[in-house]
Amino acid sequence: MNLTSVLSILVFSPLLGIVILAFMPKTAEKAIKAIGFLATLPALLLALAVYLHYQAGKNLADFSVSVPWIKFGNLTGAAKDLLSVRYELAIGGFQLLLVVLTAVIATLSAIGAAQFVKKEWKGYFMLFLLLEIGMLGVFTAENLILFFIFFEVTLIPTFFLIGKWGYFEKEKAAFSFLIYNGLGSAVLLIAIMILFSKTGTTNIEQLQHIVNVKGGPISGDLKMGLFIALLIAFGVKLPIFPLHSWMLRVHVQAPPSVVMIHSGILLKIGAYGLIRFGMGIFPAQFDKLAVMLAILGVINLLYGAFLAFIQSDFKMVLAYSSISHMGIVLIGLAAMNEAGIQGAIFQVVSHGLISALLFFLVGVFYERTDTSLIENLGGMAKGMPRAAGFLLAGGLASLGLPGMSGFVSEFMAFLGLFKEMPVIAAVGTIGIIMTAVYLLRAVLGITYGQAHREFTGVVDLKGVEIVPVVVLIALIVLIGVYPSVLSSPLHATLETILLGIGG
Repeated sequence: MNLTSVLSILVFSPLLGIVILAFMPKTAEKAIKAIGFLATLPALLLALAVYLHYQAGKNLADFSVSVPWIKFGNLTGAAKDLLSVRYELAIGGFQLLLVVLTAVIATLSAIGAAQFVKKEWKGYFMLFLLLEIGMLGVFTAENLILFFIFFEVTLIPTFFLIGKWGYFEKEKAAFSFLIYNGLGSAVLLIAIMILFSKTGTTNIEQLQHIVNVKGGPISGDLKMGLFIALLIAFGVKLPIFPLHSWMLRVHVQAPPSVVMIHSGILLKIGAYGLIRFGMGIFPAQFDKLAVMLAILGVINLLYGAFLAFIQSDFKMVLAYSSISHMGIVLIGLAAMNEAGIQGAIFQVVSHGLISALLFFLVGVFYERTDTSLIENLGGMAKGMPRAAGFLLAGGLASLGLPGMSGFVSEFMAFLGLFKEMPVIAAVGTIGIIMTAVYLLRAVLGITYGQAHREFTGVVDLKGVEIVPVVVLIALIVLIGVYPSVLSSPLHATLETILLGIGG
């Protein structure tokens, strides 16, 4: 196989599943579920193959593809590629980790959907596979126009997946998601169009050079304005307080298999955008606002932690926990040093795995008991011992127990911030303490709390339900005890970022 075609096949491989599903009868439930799951496997296998290719010491640039696509106008005497957009896919170390994360969680989410989705499986899996194409494309696009197209592709199926297959207030959650993310997309599009008109290119590598060259086409004030626009656009996605309220509704009202994708992958697009475009294209502006970003990170961390502590619904605990943990990403990036940035990237991957695990488990509990209230779930260690044990393991990973991925990411992010802003970092450690408090309160309340129901007839984790849980726990522990599986691919990415910020 020509390596330059691998990324295109990887990104668009779920399309085959969509085509097959389109010709299947709606009543073929088992076949639809099987196709929905099998259609995620090519992307997973190719992502793992690319990772092994890198681990074998080969160059990820082997997979890059760049061909002519769109040209605006025909300016006489202009440079050949001026105001043209190429179809460009490429993958670096950071993107590789996110592509593998996306492929893994998409496959596990497809298994979850077979358990949690109760109606219209054909429409669900067609939208789900379209969402996977968008997510894979976002992390492999090498120019901003292509990135934006894939970014928008993720919005449409997510809106329908929430609004059609969600819970009681699903329409409200879906429209809240669409409005907030649509406004963020509009801001992002404006920033991209300004960059395109000023520089004549949307290629990310070229923009990093053109924007930061002395005497370039973009003034200092415009650079700051464009960076703030990116901060707002990706801040909605992350989310950064106070742009977060939509996310709470989604995490509570969307079906568990969709929340696995949303919390595990879609939120990470915000972090990816801040790192790849905010820090990559506008390093000087990022540095100027580093203190503000550190403060916003601490606010996220504390706000999410304190509100998670007072929630009675376990879904809300996890939703506010996501806000809190995304604060750690901001803290690490604001440090502007190797430890902090690496900790932020580790947190992106670690939280993706942990949140997917916890939302899968809360989906299992809800399916068995029709409730996610902590009080009503008390005594699960007796009724569902396997599920309760995995929940305890997931909770310990989320609070940063040594030997699990959460510890590595939090330690490095705070290490980086303590080097640069010790006072802000010291305030942020209160959030780490609160994380242990609210997670142990919720998890122990569910597992060993007072039982308010008889557990006769309640079935523990069984069959294929165990697969997502075991895979996610294994990956969380693997990263915790052997962080090199993440740090090794990040060397080139970190060198590029640190060179850009003068580190």
